[in-house]
Amino acid sequence: MGLISRLKNILRKGGASLGMVKSLTNITDDERIAMPASEYERIAVARRYYKDDLGKVKYKNSYSEEQSRELSSVNVTKMAARRLASVIFNEQCTITANDQTANDLLEEVFADNDFYNQYEDKLEEALALGGGAIRPYVVDDKIKLAWINASQFYPLHTNTNEIQEAAVASTTTRAENHQTVYYTLLEFHQWTANGDYQITNELYRSESASSIGLQVPLDTLDDYRGLSPKTTLNGLTAPLFAYFKTPGANNKNLESPLGLGLVDNARKLIDAINSTHDQFVWEVKMGQRRVAVPAEMLRPNPNYGRKQIPDLRPAVFDADENVFVGMYGADDMKITDLTSPIRTDQYQSTMNFFLEEFENAIGLSQGTFTSTPSGVQTATEVVTNNSMTYQTRSSYLTQVQKQMESLVLAILEVAGCGELFSDGKPRYTGNFDDVEVNIDFADGVFTDKTTQFTQDSQAVALGVLSKKRFLMRNYSLDEATAEKWLEESMTEQPEMPMSDYQEPGPEEEPNKQE
Repeated sequence: MGLISRLKNILRKGGASLGMVKSLTNITDDERIAMPASEYERIAVARRYYKDDLGKVKYKNSYSEEQSRELSSVNVTKMAARRLASVIFNEQCTITANDQTANDLLEEVFADNDFYNQYEDKLEEALALGGGAIRPYVVDDKIKLAWINASQFYPLHTNTNEIQEAAVASTTTRAENHQTVYYTLLEFHQWTANGDYQITNELYRSESASSIGLQVPLDTLDDYRGLSPKTTLNGLTAPLFAYFKTPGANNKNLESPLGLGLVDNARKLIDAINSTHDQFVWEVKMGQRRVAVPAEMLRPNPNYGRKQIPDLRPAVFDADENVFVGMYGADDMKITDLTSPIRTDQYQSTMNFFLEEFENAIGLSQGTFTSTPSGVQTATEVVTNNSMTYQTRSSYLTQVQKQMESLVLAILEVAGCGELFSDGKPRYTGNFDDVEVNIDFADGVFTDKTTQFTQDSQAVALGVLSKKRFLMRNYSLDEATAEKWLEESMTEQPEMPMSDYQEPGPEEEPNKQE
């Protein structure tokens, strides 16, 4: 950083002290954000558990000395989020629209952003933290998707289920004068009084990770050079972000529109699981076989000068042996086994107890992380038994579908704003209200495709299911493609078999008049 930049920073600090330059300690200090800081403290805790960043265990050794060691934990938060994400969504999912132009646009955007492969990983993170958002934006005339985790997303209003306005925070670090400097970009999405959609960008600089800092010009960083401080878009009907909220009420803050992660209501159980596992691992380590022998037996060979004389005191044990421990005592001390038994059965039953409690707490069937008498269930058994995992999956799918429908609308809204593209031309000009979104989750894990095909065929024969809907369900077609298939089948005429062209036999010839 040059001298001029340092002088500017000094002047900004002086201006902040006089109230002339905007300064924030926390993002929630901004008057436009109505969320309490406690919500993001909760998310920060969930983030630590998801990262398995749980600190060290403090204990006293046999001499009453304070010691510390790494916690030997089991990252059940990661395990559970991974398990749920895998049964909720897979990369075979397809999102289509009945409008062909819109459908082609969606295919291009999803392919450019590797959407179907990315979504499962981002969903895992959202399940752990309680939510997440996707925001479409334009770069080099291409629509890109930004993934926003729960710690970056700040609704501007509380006591609402539909989040229409929000702020998105992005943090960047730079090294300046051998010091780490933190830059935070706040992007506000708001509706104006006349119904326009306004995006406001503000950049903050801080020399401390615990503070957002002072507002600085956007061009302070090359990454944001050319970024407009304020952009107003008209004609929009929905926000340019799609938020995913985990199902269920937020019992930590009843007025918050944010969802709860896996940790929030299961933290004590996770701590119990980690503590049990840590104690067992430590007991295994401390339970290594140890045999007390007279210290005389372990006395090394005497040295004369630089040479040892092994014949005077030959080694009793192998050089690699670590079982025997020399003990001080009487000369007639006997060899004594000091090994303590490892309580494997007790720890295993305790671990299973807490894991079963954890499975119930987060909505997974018993046996997900523990062994059950019935063993591992097949996908068909999961559905047939109406297991807890299947019910939980259905609840999550409702929220996933809601986010995807919002994302499709946001993409079309962005594509309809010509001012976001270099040529000033919109990439989509259709009517958003006429676009119907079809989401096929390709949930073959929970659906027997052969059984579904047979049942749907019978439903078509009975007239209770249309042929178009049959094609869409069993061949993963969008509505337009299904209609095209039906039209082709109607225009094709079946060919008559060759037997129908056989010449009539003599007995089939008509009688001739004599």
